[in-house]
Amino acid sequence: MDKKLIHKFITAALSEDVGDGDHTSLATIEAGTQGKAQLLVKDTGILAGVELAKEIFHIVDPNLKLEVFLNDGAEVKPKDIAFVVEGDAQSILKAERLVLNCMQRMSGIATKTNEIADMLQGTNTKVLDTRKTTPGLRYLEKWAVRIGGGVNHRFGLYDMILIKDNHVDYSGGIRRAIENANNYIKETGKKLAIEIEVRNIDELEQVLQTGNVNRILLDNFNFDDLRQAVNMIEGRYITEASGGITSDNVRDYADCRVDYVSVGALTHSVKSLDLSLKAVKL
Repeated sequence: MDKKLIHKFITAALSEDVGDGDHTSLATIEAGTQGKAQLLVKDTGILAGVELAKEIFHIVDPNLKLEVFLNDGAEVKPKDIAFVVEGDAQSILKAERLVLNCMQRMSGIATKTNEIADMLQGTNTKVLDTRKTTPGLRYLEKWAVRIGGGVNHRFGLYDMILIKDNHVDYSGGIRRAIENANNYIKETGKKLAIEIEVRNIDELEQVLQTGNVNRILLDNFNFDDLRQAVNMIEGRYITEASGGITSDNVRDYADCRVDYVSVGALTHSVKSLDLSLKAVKL
């Protein structure tokens, strides 16, 4: 966990939600009232965000006490209790929505990722996430992918060179784009892997003739062309397939022997897991 980044996120999220005060709790609950609440699971899936919840509660009120029963990555079902939090009632309610928003989203992503990872069992293919994330929540969403058994691709534009179709078109072709990328690395001294997207077998041939890349992204290939592409590459470069990959067809892509499949739906259109924070009697 990158605590500096997480704390910055939590502080901003609390500012957005609390503003100048949780006036409902301040108006209805006597100051100093002690309370207890449990994180109730109301869905089936993979739990994620428990470690984050600990940080949220601690930042809201360091005196809140958590007893954790289920950790990140646990398989959960309705009526399971993930943890119990106890302490100042106003503090519990101040943290409630942020904890739930994050944990529901992260658990939904972990659940979907785990579903696809299970489908890839018995193959050498792993599932990757993408940059199709919620602005400001990328770290959390990619964290959830790892919890679910997936692999993080690049975190942003800064940690890999990924030459896509627009880069190729703007730079004047595949060879020019690859040469420019390698020259940039030499000039800047940056240690960046180079990946290039190809749209068909002709473009793949150009990449293989040029070389000087680390990974080849085979975008929107049909299965016959994908198998042909993998055979042409012959293990010289890491292979990744993308475009329209879902739980319905991911095994078919894996059977083409690609190293990775990237699935944007892990983060851009996932259903949150149903969780609730319920007050219980002390």
